[in-house]
Amino acid sequence: MAAATLRCYSLWRQLTPKSSVRLLPLSVVKIHTSAPRVMGATVEQFERAKSQLSMLQKDPGNQVKLKMYGLFKQATQGPCNTPKPGMMDFVNKAKWEAWKSLGSIPQEDARQQYCDLVVSLMDAEGLSSTAETAAKPSGSTSGFNSLLVTTEDGITTIKMNRPAKKNAITNEMYNEIIAALEQAAKDDSVITVFTGAGDFYCSGNDLNNFQLDGTKSVEEKAKDGAELLRKYVKAYIDFPKPLVAVVNGPAVGISVTVLGLFDLVYANDKATFHTPFSQLGQSPEGCSSYIFPKVMGPAKASEVLLFNKKLTAVQACELGLVTEVFPDSSFQTEVWRRLKAYAKLPPNSLKLSKQLIRSEEKARLHAVNDAEVNLLRERWTSDECANAIMSFFMSKAKL
Repeated sequence: MAAATLRCYSLWRQLTPKSSVRLLPLSVVKIHTSAPRVMGATVEQFERAKSQLSMLQKDPGNQVKLKMYGLFKQATQGPCNTPKPGMMDFVNKAKWEAWKSLGSIPQEDARQQYCDLVVSLMDAEGLSSTAETAAKPSGSTSGFNSLLVTTEDGITTIKMNRPAKKNAITNEMYNEIIAALEQAAKDDSVITVFTGAGDFYCSGNDLNNFQLDGTKSVEEKAKDGAELLRKYVKAYIDFPKPLVAVVNGPAVGISVTVLGLFDLVYANDKATFHTPFSQLGQSPEGCSSYIFPKVMGPAKASEVLLFNKKLTAVQACELGLVTEVFPDSSFQTEVWRRLKAYAKLPPNSLKLSKQLIRSEEKARLHAVNDAEVNLLRERWTSDECANAIMSFFMSKAKL
């Protein structure tokens, strides 16, 4: 029955327009700076990004255009220093508020955010953007299709780079993240930072991970998926350097559960944290079945892992999952200022101290990972899981 149901789902997905299925509602595009830069985007890069706007074919909406206006003014003139327009001057008042909301963000940071917004909008329309080059910092490494990996100022940044898909994780992306972590473990950086491009941190698994292509049975695909998941979580457990999550927006599923394996988690106040496993007939992963009860207490962990409670950034911080929450307006500036300071600390001291702190738990975490993966493999081949996934996706298709 499970195999038949999943085959029906696979066929249904092929016949259903992609635009009709979404894991989560689309939200207004927000702007976040990319990997750390000493001086942000240059004037030349900023001008290059501006030139790309004429390529856009869709209206991004008033809220995005207001944010773009504010960033442009901040980048070219600095902090807002003009009087607030009159109450009845609605248009200019909205523009002024968009500029004023940026506070004292430096001009180079505003240029960087402007470049990142252009990249996000271009990606959302599937356009090739030279603005992406403008927004990327020096030290970028190639070889990844779904990630931007950079090393600068003692910090290696791994950025999930599928903003048009809310950074949903494909099987290819799982393998690329594993490779990026292995690479970062051996490079000369002091700390490693994980974040997302666009307005989402990560929306969990890509829908296509659930499709059958006719080359493998449900059982074979479940086995392959289980081994990939085991290897993925293991890469976090074994990572030797300080690992920091910069959660720039909503996080779903496995992007939430592995946060317990990070050393620091900094979140935007717009971020949310959701693990809807029971809704999909599945079970927790990322060592969350062990770490969440330990950090939050059994009752609160049950709300999150069993009963699908979505946490705000503040709630996640109060429960110990998040280290600190920052306002959206100053999030990137404050976080990267701290990270750059951390990267100046003695690297061997940080690495050895982390390994000492984690040493007592490491064997336990590997055992928990194995147990979670084994249970998930069974879940993926069950009728209950297949029917729950089918029901979930069909309900989303009607939205």
